[in-house]
Amino acid sequence: MPRYDRYLLSQLLLIFGLFALVLVGVVWINQAVTLFDRLIADGHSALVFFEFSVLSLPNIIRIALPVATFAATIYVTHRFHNESELTVMQAIGSSPWRMARPVLAFGLIVGFMMVLLSHILLPTSLTQLKLREWEVSQYSGSRLLKEGTFLHPIQGVTFYVQSIELDGTLNDIFLSDRRQHDKTITYTALQAYLVRENQKTKLIMIDGLIQQLDSITNRLLTTSFADLSYDISDFLQRKNTNQKSLRELGTFELIYEKKQITQQYGHNLGQIVEELHDRFARSFVCLAAALIGFAALQIGTFMRFGTLPHVILAFACLIFIEIIAELCAQSVVNNPRTWLLIYLPSTWGIAIASLFLWVAAHPSLLHWRLSKRKSSA
Repeated sequence: MPRYDRYLLSQLLLIFGLFALVLVGVVWINQAVTLFDRLIADGHSALVFFEFSVLSLPNIIRIALPVATFAATIYVTHRFHNESELTVMQAIGSSPWRMARPVLAFGLIVGFMMVLLSHILLPTSLTQLKLREWEVSQYSGSRLLKEGTFLHPIQGVTFYVQSIELDGTLNDIFLSDRRQHDKTITYTALQAYLVRENQKTKLIMIDGLIQQLDSITNRLLTTSFADLSYDISDFLQRKNTNQKSLRELGTFELIYEKKQITQQYGHNLGQIVEELHDRFARSFVCLAAALIGFAALQIGTFMRFGTLPHVILAFACLIFIEIIAELCAQSVVNNPRTWLLIYLPSTWGIAIASLFLWVAAHPSLLHWRLSKRKSSA
């Protein structure tokens, strides 16, 4: 690779890393604040918070990569214009197509990163994140650990705890179980503890009373106890724990197990096809973003206002591509046979960049049109 290509590519990768770091950091901080409040308030350690934060990063990076690619290309190309480095390359006879070669390599590198992220890192992290969320909810019983509030974890059950000590001891417990139509069972205890045993969470109540009311005979039975174990795993179960989003599934599963996914998780064929091809198409979107950012600024030197209008033009093209991508995705969900539409936005993006480069490679055509306007005026 020639020295110019290496130099421009290194600058693109460096600025891309900085932009990606900033964008990921901003989004991560916004999510981390809510996550920190929820986990720490439920009594979890900072290590659990760090684990959840790391597992959520691939999804954030997936969103930030195309934006960082576009921003880095715009920034570096604008700087090279201001420092006349691209002007020197043009003066020695390099065409816009030749100068775009390191940008093409940059787009391919970022696209390869997106492939690894979409096909490997993102499904793995989301699966592990969902598993850890389920384990944490099962272990802690945080849905029940709220002082002075009557809670209804499931239909027919009411739970109340007056206070919680620092060591996890629950004081003054009230538990009403009305899930049986003909019977109401009420548990009261001075103290209680949450204990994890054999994948189940149990409430160990100390020094309490059981009151059982039979609605048919209208009789009340009471039983005192020194200690009692009560299984509350049903209270902590998440709804649809076996449900998986398509992003949690591996690419090979989406290709070869469409029927099983539809039957087991309820996703239709259109959603599966859209998710599968979107993982491939996102890498081409990164390539298109890099080429548009570079190519749009190549025609900026032929306008009296400099590169600013073409920066706006490039940004508008990127927004247009995203809008088209949303429309195409919805079309594929409705009709899986139109899966080629997923690649239409990136194809248009590359075509737009090629058009910009062609215009930049024919400055005489642009000057002829401008001179014709002046003469007619």
